[in-house]
Amino acid sequence: MQFKTLAFLSILSILLFTGCDSKDKDNSSKEETSVKSNNRVSEFQLKTINDTVVNLKLENDKIIAKDYPNKIVLLSFFTTWCPPCKAEIPNLIKIQNDYRNDLVIISVLLEEMKTNDEIKQFVKEHNINYEVTNAPENMDLAKAVGGIKSIPTMFLIDKRNTVFQKYVGIVPNEMMEIDIKKVLEK
Repeated sequence: MQFKTLAFLSILSILLFTGCDSKDKDNSSKEETSVKSNNRVSEFQLKTINDTVVNLKLENDKIIAKDYPNKIVLLSFFTTWCPPCKAEIPNLIKIQNDYRNDLVIISVLLEEMKTNDEIKQFVKEHNINYEVTNAPENMDLAKAVGGIKSIPTMFLIDKRNTVFQKYVGIVPNEMMEIDIKKVLEK
């Protein structure tokens, strides 16, 4: 019985700390650490579950949240079926509460065929207090930032629209807070 419990806890730990594979497979083994810099400009209008629009612009190596000037942005790619994504939610709620004057979290759902009502129920069940987008353009944005290989994947973007840090998998709250404080000191 103890062996089964230990095996279960080991598997659960591995899942939590490695993240979930994204359905978008890519044969390259090179892990991208920043937004693709291809001297192009791409604009995205991502509809939230509350029928507002988040306007994002990718310009070279910058991610510009046009609706949130002078704010730090945490751009989070997730799914509702991913255990590490769910485990990350309390950390994101705390960060949004603690830094609400300086930071905005934009969660980008990477699931097709989910209705806004289904996502609203998920948001309610998890007490999510930040923007959640559910738009066909979400997948295009994921590709434009270099492809999302694992979820959750998050980009911490400073007030100058530069990616300060990319996180893949579940991230300790303390690590994100240290990075947010560094960005605030810039």
